[in-house]
Amino acid sequence: MIVVTGATGNIGRTLVPLLADAGEEVVAVSRRDRSADLPAGVRHARADVGDAAGMRPVLDGADALFLLLGGELNSRGESPEALVEAAARGGVKRIVLVSSQLNSTRPEAPSHARLRDFEAAVRGSGLGFTVLRPGGFASNALAWAGAVRAERTVHAPFADVALPVVDPADIAEVAAAALREDGHAGRTYELTGPEAVSPRRQAEAIAHVLGEEVAFVELSREQAHAHLARFMPEEVIGGTLDVLGVPLPAERQVSGDVERVIGRPARSFAQWAARNAAAFR
Repeated sequence: MIVVTGATGNIGRTLVPLLADAGEEVVAVSRRDRSADLPAGVRHARADVGDAAGMRPVLDGADALFLLLGGELNSRGESPEALVEAAARGGVKRIVLVSSQLNSTRPEAPSHARLRDFEAAVRGSGLGFTVLRPGGFASNALAWAGAVRAERTVHAPFADVALPVVDPADIAEVAAAALREDGHAGRTYELTGPEAVSPRRQAEAIAHVLGEEVAFVELSREQAHAHLARFMPEEVIGGTLDVLGVPLPAERQVSGDVERVIGRPARSFAQWAARNAAAFR
């Protein structure tokens, strides 16, 4: 049995069907009841990954755990060891943790201290583990969807700073392999797309799939800061803008780990945009 936390998110909504189609018994965990959205045969469990006591019944009898932190769990919550211990007591032998590329490129970043604690907990658990460290998600472009639908415009900072954003579906495929196959224990995979692509070029890719012109309006760092402050903690904003605006060489670099794990090249941003065109129409 494989327990998937964050089952209805960008990664989970692809991962759950992948596992189910492969014949795995899957328990999809989310904080809200989204069982109607799940494939036939997948059991839903309403639980909070930040509550180890509440997760214990879900983990009982599980062989593997896909662990994804979300929202406020990235910054606070109970000890990571509590959840890892609950997994071990439930019978879990393998954990796949979604961390972040920043834990290798900016290992002192305050915004990712919680993820570093979870990495340390799974590494020290005595269980088989795989750590996934994706870069920026292609799906972050969905933040532009409202403006694209309403006025065919993208507003974003750092128009020509290119980063190799990764398709969440590729993260899901790598996770499925690590959850089901041997040979991934103790590995850390950095996951990126196949090429660095700037916000301006991302807007052009969206325009191409729509068959319409999409204007690009470049925001200043100050304007971007004000926008992010609406939904992001202040202590996270500066680091986020640094990555987007002045990325380190390692953050610009394309990793081959997606292809090494699943045997095909990572999907491009253009492929992601084509698959998600409906969100921008």
